[in-house]
Amino acid sequence: MAVVTSGSTVLAIGTKKGLWLATSPDRVGWTLSPPHFLNQEVASVALDTRAGRTRLLAGIRSEHWGPTVARSDDLGATWSDSEHGAVRFGADDGAVLERVWQLHPDTEDRPGRVWAGCEPISLWRSDDGGEHFELVRGLWDHPHRSDWGAGYGGPAAHTVVPHPTDDDELHVAMSSGGVYRSTDGGTSWRARNTGISAYFLPGPEPEFGQCVHKVARDAVAPTRLYAQNHHGVYRSDDDGDTWVSIADGLPTDFGFVMLAHPRRSGTIWVVPLQSDGERVPPGGRLAVHRGDDAGGTWTRQESGLPEGFYNAVLRDAATVDAGDPVGVYLGSRAGDVYASADEGRTFALVADHLPDVLSVRAAVLP
Repeated sequence: MAVVTSGSTVLAIGTKKGLWLATSPDRVGWTLSPPHFLNQEVASVALDTRAGRTRLLAGIRSEHWGPTVARSDDLGATWSDSEHGAVRFGADDGAVLERVWQLHPDTEDRPGRVWAGCEPISLWRSDDGGEHFELVRGLWDHPHRSDWGAGYGGPAAHTVVPHPTDDDELHVAMSSGGVYRSTDGGTSWRARNTGISAYFLPGPEPEFGQCVHKVARDAVAPTRLYAQNHHGVYRSDDDGDTWVSIADGLPTDFGFVMLAHPRRSGTIWVVPLQSDGERVPPGGRLAVHRGDDAGGTWTRQESGLPEGFYNAVLRDAATVDAGDPVGVYLGSRAGDVYASADEGRTFALVADHLPDVLSVRAAVLP
């Protein structure tokens, strides 16, 4: 790997068969590392650059050893794992960890806190940078839990959205169960799905059971949230209490990705797919759609992305960095990874022929 200096960008690429790291001094030319955890699934990755250091976290799953969270403080040169595993159910919980779907470092003001969303559907909190996690019992013991279903990939708590200033507020999203919000630090939770479709369930729209694929929070207006659903693209202007459709102008309303600009209000990106029955880009042309007015209108962005493309971009196989302009990154089930250094206007290939890409995260090194 090339020498990595402050100001370089690191792109962590988790796949069905390992983790790769791509580095770049300018987000144009990239150097790809050899694989880490070869032949192990890496469903989640995080690059934690808080407190002036960079910690790399990987939610790995070995067919022999099972799932855990590995961490590295030297960009993959060495790795550590907590004894008995960083995420571990207790003997009385009646469950065994299957997969770590999401690793989410909290805000700069909470430098040790990291959240993990897992399978079976559960939320975990770490206060030591991801070395040890504690089960958030308020969600685990929720009376709805026995009725939460499994998405196509399994029962997953796949999205964790902390509030930027309110230490007690947190949203999670799960497949399938929908969006839930806590306003007391995780002690209690309420479903927040009014307006989100669950067309696959009989009767009127339910309180919960929606298959929400991804949720992102607006960087400037924290009570504004955006959601990509299993058919449906939505915005909430009241912290998730109600949702309205913003799918008009998109070629389809199905997909997995929802990204929000880290500094500018109203700018979001989605990656439409044809339908739940045909999980490929419409017309076989991979494209990102960007909204700059909170989803009122959309602009198609496809320069540098492939035609004749019949693979999906999964929910965490897309991310943005904090550069100026913001970088946008996509990884596909074909093993291709694309990067844009100009907020999606143009893309270039970072890597190809990797295993299925499950998770990507990017960070500009402090």
